[in-house]
Amino acid sequence: MKIASMTSAAVALAMSATVAIAEDRTGWPESFTVGTASQGGTYFAYGSGWANLVAEELGLSGGGEVTGGPMQNMALVHTGDAQFGMTTMGPAAESIAGTNPIAPGLQMTNACAMFPMYQTPFSITALSSSGITSIADIPEGAKIGFGPAGSTSDTYFPRMMEGLGVNFERRNGGWSDLGGQLQDGLLDVIAFAAGVPVPAVSQLEVQTDINIIEFTEEERAKILEAFPVSEFEIADSTYSTLKAPARSVSMWNFAVANCDLPASFVKAAVNVVMSDNDRMVNIHKAARSTLPENWTKNTVLKWHPGAAEWFKENAGADIPADMIHGN
Repeated sequence: MKIASMTSAAVALAMSATVAIAEDRTGWPESFTVGTASQGGTYFAYGSGWANLVAEELGLSGGGEVTGGPMQNMALVHTGDAQFGMTTMGPAAESIAGTNPIAPGLQMTNACAMFPMYQTPFSITALSSSGITSIADIPEGAKIGFGPAGSTSDTYFPRMMEGLGVNFERRNGGWSDLGGQLQDGLLDVIAFAAGVPVPAVSQLEVQTDINIIEFTEEERAKILEAFPVSEFEIADSTYSTLKAPARSVSMWNFAVANCDLPASFVKAAVNVVMSDNDRMVNIHKAARSTLPENWTKNTVLKWHPGAAEWFKENAGADIPADMIHGN
């Protein structure tokens, strides 16, 4: 009788746990996608990695999806075609203001901040054989690859180059494809805006000799004045090509979630990513900045309630009520 009683108690406990889990997961999707960017770029490597991690830890089907990058991700998450995505603060601000070129006039306010990712430095790569060692060396009418159309790089780097007096022919494509074109002599320069190390650059320097071109102090000052970026240095340990830190500028990247997703689901996903930074760094070194204290870097997007709850509980975040969706 005693054994039977214990068995009954165990069954009851298991049933109550199952009910609790079921209640906690009310409204959760059976699967999810994370909007990333093109293959060969940091977004794809980082985004696919955390998508797989969340799917595994939460027992769901999920993964990264190749997209055009931050602008398209804002649109996909806003409409709910992707549950999660990744964006940069500049494209996020433009999307909220209704100036996203994918849907001009549409204010994409249904994409909410989820967690801080890393800074995106703006950097320039050329073949050593080209003789290009500075921005001033870029020849008149140079063919420059700016990444996928609508990406952070494609949105801001052409404007920066124009502001620095560079005359160029614009080329778009995935980072891996552009890297191949550079190696084949079809491009003069690639202008990257991506978390470092950029997989395509790492691949290039294994296969050939390259120059990673930094901004001069004067060039960087001009860009800082004209664009929503901050000072950044690419550490010399990032690439074997670098012998000293490279002067750059950067924008912060954030993961975003569709604002209508259940708070418990988003909170659980944030917990998977933010609770163990070592796992994230193993996915991509840029995740060294995927830290709870960097919640302050979001000054543009309203927070998803589930994400806001996690950062309040675990990072002491003092998020104003008017910066949380639904308030």
